[in-house]
Amino acid sequence: MSDAATSQPLPLDLTGHVADLTAALMDIESVSGREAAIADAVEAALRALPHLSVLRDGDAIVARTNLGRAERVVLAGHLDTVPLPTSPGSRGTVPSSWDGQTLYGRGATDMKGGVAVQLALAAELSAPQRDVTYVFYDHEEVEASLSGLGRLVEHHRGLLTDASFAILLEPTDGAVEGGCNGTMRFRVTTTGKAAHSARAWMGENAIHAAAPILARLAEHTPQTLSVEGLDYRESLNAVRIHGGIAGNVIPDRCEVEVNFRFAPSRSVEQAEAYVRHLLQGFDVERTDAAAGARPGLDAPAAASFVAAVGAEAKPKYGWTDVARFSELGIPAVNFGPGDPLLAHSDNEHVSRQAVADCLDALRRWLA
Repeated sequence: MSDAATSQPLPLDLTGHVADLTAALMDIESVSGREAAIADAVEAALRALPHLSVLRDGDAIVARTNLGRAERVVLAGHLDTVPLPTSPGSRGTVPSSWDGQTLYGRGATDMKGGVAVQLALAAELSAPQRDVTYVFYDHEEVEASLSGLGRLVEHHRGLLTDASFAILLEPTDGAVEGGCNGTMRFRVTTTGKAAHSARAWMGENAIHAAAPILARLAEHTPQTLSVEGLDYRESLNAVRIHGGIAGNVIPDRCEVEVNFRFAPSRSVEQAEAYVRHLLQGFDVERTDAAAGARPGLDAPAAASFVAAVGAEAKPKYGWTDVARFSELGIPAVNFGPGDPLLAHSDNEHVSRQAVADCLDALRRWLA
């Protein structure tokens, strides 16, 4: 067991300004796979609140009010971040730093501002008008099979499925983003014959054979599909290529990794068929897939939330865990502080006001 997991958790002040709580969470480094310290701190803070029941599974925590309200909603957020930047002079690192009213550091937008809002609400709202399930989970920024939310669904499904609506506090710049695109990855392989590069005519170059794959992807025009009134823009791209073993060897194998972000009106099977048709004639292997989520904004709780926020709903182009709630039959939206375009950047930051505004909007709706 790591020292982080065995040491006393850092105390979190849930009653101060929510932006200061954001900074405190950012100062606990929590790259995916190393969430124990922040999970310890969050668990300790929640167990100190007598109006909540608290359960921990690995480095995921569920806290619930149990007031017998007619409706229950979920507020969810992940505790992990992507790795820290290595660029000299980067401001998206740990610990956090203030520049006036702007907070810099890893996780500022993705998504410790949202987690801070969850914790502040959990402390403040002992008697909300809707029962609330607060979910904090690990391993969001890595492959789906490791997801802490997925593990909670598997181990404690009943703690989630009694909700009628879910809000994932991913950064949306204060907008309501309904549903999300699906995502899938493929490995497209070409083969050839190895030879000394001085006698290239004796071999067959597998990298050259991959050129038509790249050409088809470059010439492809992505579609925009309307789903329940929201327009989801798709994208299909080569994201990685690998081939060759040495500078003087004609490569006999090349692999192109392809990522397809597809509208939630397509099933995984339909999206896969679309890519296979485009890359017909090549060896295509699907390596990963996650369905999208339809907006579901016509659900009563969703409609009341959008009205309370007072902003026009938008589509979510990236994949988020709203899709996991959608699979459970729970309509879900993304709503959180910070510009999503800054997520994972070396310049990641969020304003003090943005975090406070997100807290105020959810407080009005819940209280």
